[in-house]
Amino acid sequence: MKYMLMMNHPGQGQYQISSWPQKDIKAHIQFMISFAKKLSASGELVAGEGLAGPDQAKLIRAGNDGKPITDGVFAESKEFLVGYWIIDVESPERAYAIAAEASAAPGPGGKPLNMGIEVRQVMSGPPPEFM
Repeated sequence: MKYMLMMNHPGQGQYQISSWPQKDIKAHIQFMISFAKKLSASGELVAGEGLAGPDQAKLIRAGNDGKPITDGVFAESKEFLVGYWIIDVESPERAYAIAAEASAAPGPGGKPLNMGIEVRQVMSGPPPEFM
């Protein structure tokens, strides 16, 4: 089963990491690189990326003529997606264990962040009755 693990920022400003000492930023990035390599080596990582901040986000919708209508930037967003992983694992419990490991990424002073990681199953397609 595939799951998406979403790491959110509480919002109301820039990424909190931008105010950390450089050694703590490096430790956090090294953790994320090692975490991705470990998941990749186990065959559980499908994809994962960090995202640009909300100051670069745009909301796009089609107008009546089909052309894009752009809204944004959303720098003052209350909460925003920072990054994600898509994993392929045998059980929801394994997805939760991986999310907990990501949650414990080191923060300032090396202390685990224990940030919330949202876990959702990736649906493989619409229910058969709608096909």
